[in-house]
Amino acid sequence: MMKPTIKGVLFDLDGTLLDTAPDMALALNIQRELHQLAPLPYSEIRPYVSHGAIAMLRIGFGIDTHDTNFNAMREQYLHIYGENIAVRTKLFDGLAEFLHKLKTANIQWGIVTNKPEFLTKPLLNALGLDKEASTVVSGDTIEPRKPNPAPLFAACKEAGLIPTQCIYVGDAERDIAAGRAAGMKTVLAKWGYITPDDDTDRWEADLTLEQPRELMSMLAQKFG
Repeated sequence: MMKPTIKGVLFDLDGTLLDTAPDMALALNIQRELHQLAPLPYSEIRPYVSHGAIAMLRIGFGIDTHDTNFNAMREQYLHIYGENIAVRTKLFDGLAEFLHKLKTANIQWGIVTNKPEFLTKPLLNALGLDKEASTVVSGDTIEPRKPNPAPLFAACKEAGLIPTQCIYVGDAERDIAAGRAAGMKTVLAKWGYITPDDDTDRWEADLTLEQPRELMSMLAQKFG
Protein backbone atom coordinates (compact mmCIF):
# COMPACT_ATOMS: atom_id res chain seq x y z
CA MET A 1 0.00 0.00 0.00
CA MET A 2 1.17 3.53 -0.70
CA LYS A 3 2.37 5.81 2.06
CA PRO A 4 -0.38 7.89 3.68
CA THR A 5 1.51 10.98 2.49
CA ILE A 6 0.33 10.20 -1.06
CA LYS A 7 -3.18 11.62 -1.02
CA GLY A 8 -3.94 11.91 -4.73
CA VAL A 9 -3.15 10.39 -8.12
CA LEU A 10 -3.82 12.53 -11.18
CA PHE A 11 -3.88 11.14 -14.71
CA ASP A 12 -3.50 12.48 -18.18
CA LEU A 13 -6.43 11.16 -20.23
CA ASP A 14 -5.49 10.06 -23.77
CA GLY A 15 -2.87 7.34 -23.70
CA THR A 16 -2.66 7.21 -19.92
CA LEU A 17 -6.04 6.53 -18.34
CA LEU A 18 -8.03 5.81 -21.49
CA ASP A 19 -7.09 4.07 -24.73
CA THR A 20 -8.73 6.62 -27.02
CA ALA A 21 -6.58 5.86 -30.07
CA PRO A 22 -9.05 3.44 -31.70
CA ASP A 23 -11.76 6.09 -31.89
CA MET A 24 -9.43 8.93 -32.85
CA ALA A 25 -8.04 6.76 -35.64
CA LEU A 26 -11.56 5.78 -36.67
CA ALA A 27 -12.53 9.45 -36.94
CA LEU A 28 -9.47 10.24 -39.04
CA ASN A 29 -10.17 7.41 -41.46
CA ILE A 30 -13.83 8.42 -41.75
CA GLN A 31 -12.63 11.91 -42.62
CA ARG A 32 -10.13 10.56 -45.14
CA GLU A 33 -12.92 8.55 -46.77
CA LEU A 34 -14.98 11.73 -47.09
CA HIS A 35 -12.05 13.21 -49.00
CA GLN A 36 -11.72 10.12 -51.23
CA LEU A 37 -8.57 8.86 -49.51
CA ALA A 38 -7.80 5.31 -48.43
CA PRO A 39 -7.68 4.51 -44.70
CA LEU A 40 -4.36 4.63 -42.90
CA PRO A 41 -3.12 1.66 -40.85
CA TYR A 42 -3.91 2.00 -37.16
CA SER A 43 -0.24 1.42 -36.31
CA GLU A 44 0.69 4.63 -38.16
CA ILE A 45 -1.87 6.73 -36.30
CA ARG A 46 -1.64 5.45 -32.71
CA PRO A 47 1.72 6.95 -31.62
CA TYR A 48 0.54 10.50 -32.36
CA VAL A 49 -2.87 10.49 -30.70
CA SER A 50 -1.68 12.35 -27.57
CA HIS A 51 -0.98 15.37 -29.75
CA GLY A 52 -4.63 15.78 -30.70
CA ALA A 53 -6.32 17.03 -33.84
CA ILE A 54 -3.26 18.90 -35.09
CA ALA A 55 -1.27 15.67 -35.22
CA MET A 56 -4.18 13.75 -36.73
CA LEU A 57 -4.49 16.21 -39.60
CA ARG A 58 -0.75 16.27 -40.12
CA ILE A 59 -0.71 12.48 -40.47
CA GLY A 60 -3.96 12.15 -42.34
CA PHE A 61 -3.70 15.05 -44.78
CA GLY A 62 -0.21 16.49 -44.54
CA ILE A 63 -1.51 19.88 -43.37
CA ASP A 64 -0.58 22.02 -40.40
CA THR A 65 -1.87 25.10 -38.60
CA HIS A 66 -0.48 27.47 -41.24
CA ASP A 67 -2.54 25.90 -44.05
CA THR A 68 -5.54 27.94 -45.17
CA ASN A 69 -7.96 25.03 -44.87
CA PHE A 70 -6.67 23.84 -41.49
CA ASN A 71 -9.44 25.32 -39.32
CA ALA A 72 -12.20 23.88 -41.48
CA MET A 73 -10.53 20.47 -41.54
CA ARG A 74 -10.01 20.59 -37.77
CA GLU A 75 -13.68 21.37 -37.19
CA GLN A 76 -14.67 18.52 -39.46
CA TYR A 77 -12.37 16.10 -37.67
CA LEU A 78 -13.58 17.13 -34.21
CA HIS A 79 -17.20 16.78 -35.29
CA ILE A 80 -16.59 13.27 -36.61
CA TYR A 81 -14.64 12.33 -33.49
CA GLY A 82 -17.37 13.72 -31.25
CA GLU A 83 -19.89 11.49 -33.03
CA ASN A 84 -17.68 8.44 -32.43
CA ILE A 85 -16.10 9.33 -29.10
CA ALA A 86 -16.83 6.14 -27.17
CA VAL A 87 -17.17 3.41 -29.78
CA ARG A 88 -14.03 1.47 -28.82
CA THR A 89 -12.44 3.67 -26.15
CA LYS A 90 -11.89 2.01 -22.77
CA LEU A 91 -9.74 2.10 -19.67
CA PHE A 92 -6.35 0.51 -20.20
CA ASP A 93 -6.18 -3.03 -18.82
CA GLY A 94 -5.65 -3.00 -15.06
CA LEU A 95 -6.73 0.58 -14.47
CA ALA A 96 -10.26 -0.23 -13.33
CA GLU A 97 -8.76 -2.35 -10.57
CA PHE A 98 -6.22 0.35 -9.73
CA LEU A 99 -8.91 3.03 -9.43
CA HIS A 100 -10.87 0.73 -7.14
CA LYS A 101 -7.80 0.20 -4.95
CA LEU A 102 -7.25 3.95 -4.74
CA LYS A 103 -10.84 4.37 -3.57
CA THR A 104 -10.52 1.70 -0.89
CA ALA A 105 -7.25 3.29 0.27
CA ASN A 106 -9.00 6.69 0.53
CA ILE A 107 -6.68 8.15 -2.11
CA GLN A 108 -8.38 10.59 -4.46
CA TRP A 109 -7.88 10.44 -8.20
CA GLY A 110 -8.54 12.92 -10.97
CA ILE A 111 -7.83 13.87 -14.56
CA VAL A 112 -5.78 16.71 -16.02
CA THR A 113 -5.86 16.69 -19.81
CA ASN A 114 -5.27 19.02 -22.72
CA LYS A 115 -8.36 17.53 -24.39
CA PRO A 116 -11.06 20.25 -24.65
CA GLU A 117 -14.00 20.07 -22.27
CA PHE A 118 -16.61 19.56 -24.99
CA LEU A 119 -14.92 16.22 -25.75
CA THR A 120 -13.75 15.29 -22.27
CA LYS A 121 -17.16 15.55 -20.59
CA PRO A 122 -19.17 13.33 -22.95
CA LEU A 123 -16.35 10.78 -23.08
CA LEU A 124 -16.16 10.43 -19.30
CA ASN A 125 -19.95 10.39 -19.10
CA ALA A 126 -20.17 7.58 -21.66
CA LEU A 127 -17.72 5.48 -19.67
CA GLY A 128 -19.31 6.26 -16.29
CA LEU A 129 -16.18 7.98 -14.98
CA ASP A 130 -17.56 11.50 -14.67
CA LYS A 131 -18.83 10.99 -11.13
CA GLU A 132 -15.90 8.85 -10.00
CA ALA A 133 -13.13 11.42 -10.46
CA SER A 134 -12.52 13.96 -7.68
CA THR A 135 -11.47 16.55 -10.23
CA VAL A 136 -11.41 16.92 -14.02
CA VAL A 137 -9.42 19.74 -15.60
CA SER A 138 -9.66 19.94 -19.40
CA GLY A 139 -7.47 21.73 -21.91
CA ASP A 140 -9.70 24.81 -21.95
CA THR A 141 -10.64 24.81 -18.25
CA ILE A 142 -7.69 27.02 -17.34
CA GLU A 143 -4.89 28.76 -19.19
CA PRO A 144 -2.06 28.17 -19.80
CA ARG A 145 -2.28 24.46 -20.52
CA LYS A 146 0.31 21.77 -19.84
CA PRO A 147 3.32 21.80 -19.80
CA ASN A 148 2.53 24.74 -17.51
CA PRO A 149 1.67 23.40 -14.04
CA ALA A 150 -1.39 25.68 -13.68
CA PRO A 151 -3.93 22.94 -14.57
CA LEU A 152 -2.38 20.61 -11.99
CA PHE A 153 -2.59 23.30 -9.33
CA ALA A 154 -6.23 23.90 -10.30
CA ALA A 155 -7.00 20.18 -9.98
CA CYS A 156 -5.43 20.07 -6.53
CA LYS A 157 -7.40 23.10 -5.42
CA GLU A 158 -10.68 21.58 -6.59
CA ALA A 159 -9.97 18.25 -4.89
CA GLY A 160 -8.50 19.79 -1.73
CA LEU A 161 -5.10 18.22 -2.35
CA ILE A 162 -1.56 19.43 -1.75
CA PRO A 163 0.55 19.09 -4.94
CA THR A 164 3.54 17.60 -3.12
CA GLN A 165 1.26 14.82 -1.87
CA CYS A 166 0.19 13.89 -5.40
CA ILE A 167 1.45 11.70 -8.23
CA TYR A 168 0.90 12.67 -11.85
CA VAL A 169 0.82 9.91 -14.48
CA GLY A 170 1.21 10.81 -18.15
CA ASP A 171 2.52 9.58 -21.49
CA ALA A 172 3.87 12.83 -22.99
CA GLU A 173 6.81 15.11 -22.25
CA ARG A 174 4.45 17.95 -21.35
CA ASP A 175 2.86 15.74 -18.68
CA ILE A 176 6.14 14.99 -16.96
CA ALA A 177 7.26 18.63 -17.25
CA ALA A 178 3.99 19.89 -15.74
CA GLY A 179 4.11 17.37 -12.91
CA ARG A 180 7.71 18.20 -12.06
CA ALA A 181 6.96 21.93 -12.14
CA ALA A 182 4.02 21.37 -9.78
CA GLY A 183 6.25 19.53 -7.30
CA MET A 184 4.51 16.19 -7.84
CA LYS A 185 6.05 12.76 -8.22
CA THR A 186 5.83 11.85 -11.90
CA VAL A 187 5.16 8.51 -13.57
CA LEU A 188 5.72 7.94 -17.28
CA ALA A 189 3.10 5.65 -18.82
CA LYS A 190 5.07 3.78 -21.48
CA TRP A 191 1.87 1.94 -22.49
CA GLY A 192 0.66 5.21 -23.98
CA TYR A 193 1.19 7.02 -27.24
CA ILE A 194 4.97 7.34 -27.47
CA THR A 195 6.31 8.41 -30.86
CA PRO A 196 9.51 6.97 -32.38
CA ASP A 197 11.19 10.36 -31.90
CA ASP A 198 10.43 10.61 -28.18
CA ASP A 199 13.57 10.49 -26.01
CA THR A 200 11.74 9.52 -22.83
CA ASP A 201 14.93 9.26 -20.73
CA ARG A 202 15.39 13.00 -21.18
CA TRP A 203 12.00 13.69 -19.58
CA GLU A 204 13.35 12.64 -16.16
CA ALA A 205 10.19 11.06 -14.77
CA ASP A 206 10.51 9.73 -11.23
CA LEU A 207 9.26 6.35 -12.39
CA THR A 208 8.69 4.69 -15.77
CA LEU A 209 6.16 1.88 -16.11
CA GLU A 210 5.69 -0.39 -19.10
CA GLN A 211 2.20 -1.67 -18.22
CA PRO A 212 -0.66 -0.11 -16.22
CA ARG A 213 -0.95 -3.26 -14.10
CA GLU A 214 2.41 -2.30 -12.59
CA LEU A 215 0.98 0.86 -11.05
CA MET A 216 0.01 -0.33 -7.60
CA SER A 217 2.99 -2.51 -6.81
CA MET A 218 5.60 -0.26 -8.39
CA LEU A 219 4.19 2.95 -6.92
CA ALA A 220 4.23 1.30 -3.52
CA GLN A 221 7.79 0.14 -4.06
CA LYS A 222 9.03 3.52 -5.29
CA PHE A 223 7.04 5.92 -3.16
CA GLY A 224 5.89 3.74 -0.24
